[in-house]
Amino acid sequence: MKNLIIIAGPCIIEGEETTFEIARKLAEISTATGQEIVFKASYRKANRTSSNSFSGIGDEAALEILKQVKKQFGFRIVTDVHESIECAKAAEVADIIQIPAFLCRQTALLVAAGETGKSVNIKKGQFLSPEAMKFAIEKVYSTGNKSVMLTERGTTFGYDSLIVDITAIPRMQAHGVPVIVDCTHSVQQPNQTSGVTGGNPLLIETIAKAATAAGSDGLFFEVHPAPPKSPSDAASILELSKFEAILRKCLAIRNVAV
Repeated sequence: MKNLIIIAGPCIIEGEETTFEIARKLAEISTATGQEIVFKASYRKANRTSSNSFSGIGDEAALEILKQVKKQFGFRIVTDVHESIECAKAAEVADIIQIPAFLCRQTALLVAAGETGKSVNIKKGQFLSPEAMKFAIEKVYSTGNKSVMLTERGTTFGYDSLIVDITAIPRMQAHGVPVIVDCTHSVQQPNQTSGVTGGNPLLIETIAKAATAAGSDGLFFEVHPAPPKSPSDAASILELSKFEAILRKCLAIRNVAV
């Protein structure tokens, strides 16, 4: 049985202190559970609802913090890119290049990510079927890079809600790649009139346990020590203190269900 792929970390690099607090706790949890955790943080957020939303502390500063997290704690690193020109720079630090859901059809971006030679995690667009994701995979494969993962993060249902279709897991696994379920973005409530995406974090554990039982290859969590203070995705991020308990439940389910 393959181990679960667990990806966790803050939505965005907001500063050194908070990032290292999260990294330190995740390293402790990894040691305590024997489960590798891949550290995720965006160095910049380009897909903001409002132009007033926080988008980062600066690319160089954020990437340097990720570099130091990797060096100090030994994590593999995931970060996302939004334009093809970003891929080579991000790949200097990241072990996995992530393609945001809204950009999963962008050919030049997928090709540039593939050309880095790093693993590529493509989030399924909220507007696409699991079957349609084969075309995104093929774009990365065209570079000779065969290290691809897909991430389910909900499907648009109406204007301000997402539905997690658990059948998307085996349907995307049929493409021959690992499938991860994003347990935090899946509880988002987009398109709020405030210009800030809403969410229901009480459902994070439900999605994580259901995804594990359904045979997901991995789980994705954004975590923060004080979610209301997170400058990005505050309404859907998981409180860091709750992460270990949820992870242990999912690992127990994995041992029984797979």
